[in-house]
Amino acid sequence: MARSDNLTGAFLMMGAMAAFTVNDAMIKGLAGQIPVFQVMFLRGVLTTLLVGVIAWRMGALARRLPRADWGPVFWRMVGEIGSAYFFVTALFNMPIANISAIMQALPLTITLAAALFFREPVGWRRMSAIMAGFVGVMLIVRPGTDGFNVYSVYGLAAVAFVTLRDLATRRLSRDVPSMLVTLITSFCIMAAFGLASLTGEWATLDMRSVALIAGASVMIIGGYLCSIMVMRVGEISFVAPFRYTSLLWALILGWLIFGDWPQTITLIGAAIVVASGLFTLYREAQVSRRARAEEKRQLSLGPRPR
Repeated sequence: MARSDNLTGAFLMMGAMAAFTVNDAMIKGLAGQIPVFQVMFLRGVLTTLLVGVIAWRMGALARRLPRADWGPVFWRMVGEIGSAYFFVTALFNMPIANISAIMQALPLTITLAAALFFREPVGWRRMSAIMAGFVGVMLIVRPGTDGFNVYSVYGLAAVAFVTLRDLATRRLSRDVPSMLVTLITSFCIMAAFGLASLTGEWATLDMRSVALIAGASVMIIGGYLCSIMVMRVGEISFVAPFRYTSLLWALILGWLIFGDWPQTITLIGAAIVVASGLFTLYREAQVSRRARAEEKRQLSLGPRPR
């Protein structure tokens, strides 16, 4: 693997994280002005239109979703809708760096959930890292203290729903076009929040609100496209750790735009979560390399004589 491929993958991953975090900052800029359901519906309309155009250009609309993939797509949709609601509600009511720090626990929860539900092997080293990471999460949310509120629980619920989404994604067939699944999910999110928005009053949009919603739609599509390209460039074990740059973006944007800076104990918790996640990714890469090496060794030995 050429080093330039790895560097390209790293830049794409950092670009994806930057785009997603700028999207979050734009959405947070609407807090207190536009209701959550209205924001998510309007962003969903624009996002669905953009994804639809991309899917059409890529030929994904000509493909059918196999019946065996209906179940995973349904649960992925549930995960997306749930995570969007809980994440954006928490984002509206707490510093962007705090909710971003909570979301860094995802590699840990996905590894643990895969072990529990899919029986994927997890050694004591990775399990220890997961436990340490959860200690870091507790330092961030700090239950029982003055800094704890219901929106910290919303952040944890968002992690749970994203974990469900990613586990469902693992069950999809390899030949299902990513853009087709994304389009279906985006449409369902738009429809769900559109119906939910009818339960309350709509706020009047000014030019600033329109610009932020449009910008958020472009950013989230840009982040997704970068994420797709990452999978095609570079080694995953090299590229994956750069997902944690989203926390750096959240710290910078939170300080520059909203004047927020996390407490020291929150930063310590975030550092523990990131360190645990990095170690988990490192161990997963090691295990994968050993499995591939063993598979190659078995193939080189050839079939045993009868």
